[in-house]
Amino acid sequence: MSSLSPAELDNARALLALALAEDIGEWGDRTSAALIPEDTPARAALVVRTPGVVAGLQIARMVFEAVSPTVLFEPILADGHRVETGTILATVTGPLRPILTAERTALNFLQRLSGVASLTRKYVEAVSGTKAQVLDTRKTTPGWRLLEKYAVRAGGGTNHRIGLYDAILIKDNHIAGLGDPATAVERSVDLARAFPGNQGLAVEIEVDTLEQLERALSAKPEIVLLDNMTLEQLRSAVARRNAASPATRLEASGGVNLTTIRSIAETGVDRISVGAITHSAPALDIALDYLS
Repeated sequence: MSSLSPAELDNARALLALALAEDIGEWGDRTSAALIPEDTPARAALVVRTPGVVAGLQIARMVFEAVSPTVLFEPILADGHRVETGTILATVTGPLRPILTAERTALNFLQRLSGVASLTRKYVEAVSGTKAQVLDTRKTTPGWRLLEKYAVRAGGGTNHRIGLYDAILIKDNHIAGLGDPATAVERSVDLARAFPGNQGLAVEIEVDTLEQLERALSAKPEIVLLDNMTLEQLRSAVARRNAASPATRLEASGGVNLTTIRSIAETGVDRISVGAITHSAPALDIALDYLS
């Protein structure tokens, strides 16, 4: 099962601090303070309302503990598990006031990340039996990228680059900026390899025609991104790669959805990047139910 890296933990702490500050504000939870005696004990459960894949339980725990160290959060499942309607993910025990104060913030994290994991799992299952990996993109919620990419892993997907700093991906506008289209593809790969800041990173280049692909393969990049190509073009691209540069991996992107991804995978590409798994994932319906 997936687990948060140190960087992801730091990101979670920063985001939950912001989330609690915007929800609690200067005055705190006025409703709970007005209605609930301070020492009222309670037990509640985080319950799934719709089927999916869970992600973010560790962060939910962090939220409850940040509001009050007297709240005991006990997970029943781990991130990455498929869950059905009615599944209890965790119980929380302690004073009712802080449980109610933390409820919405904890659920916001859990629902969002479980939604990403759930949609990712659907894409991963759609390509089952092929060699294609399902990858995420940089189309993420600002500030949430590390956590959303964590949720992609929990759903069985593979992380692409985190940002502009940890990979070299030559896009169409980079190539256009080099001028002469007859030489720009090859030049871009050569420049990327020679760049002192490369530090051994794989070089990936985006192409949108088979002619560009031929020029890219002559430079033997580690990865070629095939943008918005038809199934016929993808199959031709795989054949050309196999003949010219077998070590180069091919990644398809554009026009990818749950209806099309199986056919794309069956062309023989190695990777399929899907922006939708982060930018269009609906939240998984999860609630906090009072038990006693």
